[in-house]
Amino acid sequence: MPIVIDRNLPAYSVLQSERIVVMDKERATSQDIRPIEIAVLNLMPTKKETETQFMRLLSNSPLQVNITLIHTESYRSRNTEAEYLGKFYQSFEHVRTRRFDGMIVTGAPVEDMPFSEVAYWDELVRLFEWTKTNVTSTIFICWGAMAALYHFYGIRKYPLQKKLFGVFLHQKAAIDPPDPLMRGISDEFHMCHSRHSTVREADLLRDGRLKILASSRRAGVSIACDLSHSQVFVLGHMEYDRDTLKKEYERDLCRGLPIERPHCYFADKSDTTVNMNWSSTANLFYNNWLNFVYQTTPYRLDR
Repeated sequence: MPIVIDRNLPAYSVLQSERIVVMDKERATSQDIRPIEIAVLNLMPTKKETETQFMRLLSNSPLQVNITLIHTESYRSRNTEAEYLGKFYQSFEHVRTRRFDGMIVTGAPVEDMPFSEVAYWDELVRLFEWTKTNVTSTIFICWGAMAALYHFYGIRKYPLQKKLFGVFLHQKAAIDPPDPLMRGISDEFHMCHSRHSTVREADLLRDGRLKILASSRRAGVSIACDLSHSQVFVLGHMEYDRDTLKKEYERDLCRGLPIERPHCYFADKSDTTVNMNWSSTANLFYNNWLNFVYQTTPYRLDR
């Protein structure tokens, strides 16, 4: 939310130069306020857990946020009952005439497949194109980020020799003034990763339409966006709960899959105590994003 102060205060011009949203009393009394409309395309098989994780982050704001949950029509989840989807989710076709302040496209467990072989790829491409005109800013998560980078910019994903799995230290890009999405986030912060593929930093740097906001020596590019912030790419999982990586680790062990202990995740060798050191960054990042779309989208969404 913006801060309302007298425009003659020295802080007014200083904060404006730092891209912090400030307004004087005249503008504050005349502005229209409405709920923010956020759509979530949930591609994860664990739909209930994933939707709760994002709703928790989006609720940590003084803004009223209306959530619309979306599922694909060309592929129906086998892990979520049809009654649940019918009650709480809508198909893309049912919302395509609407406009949204923001949208989140989650990851999906299809990393090993070429994009074109994913069952709902054609539908996803239509949705990607739709976001350019009907959504102010879209956050693409993990596989969703790799899919969007490929569709919009032709940036390839590359298989990793072993799963990138755990909590990794990241460095915020030295941008002056700070990017509005990274405002207040420490120069170094942590984020969860759980993926078998990656994108290469050189490919993003080669495209002048993109900028990297954060990266990791071990995890690579982690947060990027286009120059207008209408497309935000998060290769990790800020939204993960304390025990999400633990559940994935135990699941893969039970399946006999080759999996190492999650990097820098357990606080000791007992595999029970978790050092959760990414939640404050997650809350700040999503608050920054909500504030960005609040300030950017017009009061009348149809405009």
